Amino acid sequence: MAYQITLIPGDGIGPEVSAATVRVIEAAGIQVDWEVVEAGASALADFGQVLPPKVVESLERTGVGLKGPTATPVGGGHPSVNVALRKKLDLYVNFRPIRMLPGTVSRFNDTHIDMVIFRENTEDLYSGLEHEVVPGVVESIKIITRQASLRIAEAAFAYCQRENRKKVTAIHKANIMKMSDGLFLRCCREVAERYPSIQYTELIVDNACMQLVMHPEQFDCLVLPNLYGDIVSDLAAGLVGGLGIVPGANLGARQAVFEAVHGTAPDIAGKGVANPTALIQSASLMLAHIGEREASVRVKNALEAVYAEGKHLTGDVGGSASTSEFTDAVCANLS
Repeated sequence: MAYQITLIPGDGIGPEVSAATVRVIEAAGIQVDWEVVEAGASALADFGQVLPPKVVESLERTGVGLKGPTATPVGGGHPSVNVALRKKLDLYVNFRPIRMLPGTVSRFNDTHIDMVIFRENTEDLYSGLEHEVVPGVVESIKIITRQASLRIAEAAFAYCQRENRKKVTAIHKANIMKMSDGLFLRCCREVAERYPSIQYTELIVDNACMQLVMHPEQFDCLVLPNLYGDIVSDLAAGLVGGLGIVPGANLGARQAVFEAVHGTAPDIAGKGVANPTALIQSASLMLAHIGEREASVRVKNALEAVYAEGKHLTGDVGGSASTSEFTDAVCANLS
């Protein structure tokens, strides 16, 4: 049986890491009919839009997408493709597991880090409600709703119960934003009451950041509003080697998009040296999502074997291999 999956190669190194990931999925024995669509800067050049309608139409039809990085200009220009996709498809969960790969260099090499982050994906300051009150004064509106807070908390607790995780920590700034973050906390507490076997704790976001860089081993599952989740998930990625390592998933009731969370790296695009690890790890999550759990584990194990051996790593993680050489090694471990 062949799965129908949307492929968004992305910008910069996106097409290279996407092609490598497709090879790994094929080596795992999974048959996929890829529906390739463009989004981001490449789509803007070809279609005049960063998110052409056929991208959303494809994802609505297939229900599953694999996405490379797309460019987002800073301080102006076109909006974020990621934010637009999350809103259009109501991909309200941003899920990011944080684990150390063998052989990666980090100050935490001797620390057991195994945490998952559940970031609310659809509101908060990312609602994009901004206006200039008077010249020189800009107001951004933070939106926190009961519905969105309840469902991200429910997603986190349900995952922990299913995967036998023990603790959920809600991250907030309710000492200052008493109404908005206060509502988020009340919703988390309400959901926590339905899961008495899971320990529930709370941390103010600035303290949480300090604790993460001092004692990351204490964390199991974090649940956060959108902005804090964006910041903390990247901070946590830095504990285990950076954004080139960790996977990401955007999940909704009907669709799911699995993506590399790093940037487009235009400085190395086309040079054949990009590291496809993040997207391969995201593909492993995708395989589990579509029910191919055995293949998901095999891909994860093959990737870890390459890192443990250390002979075919790309330059960003201390090696000298090309993208294709690294991918060859992963595929060889799969076969």
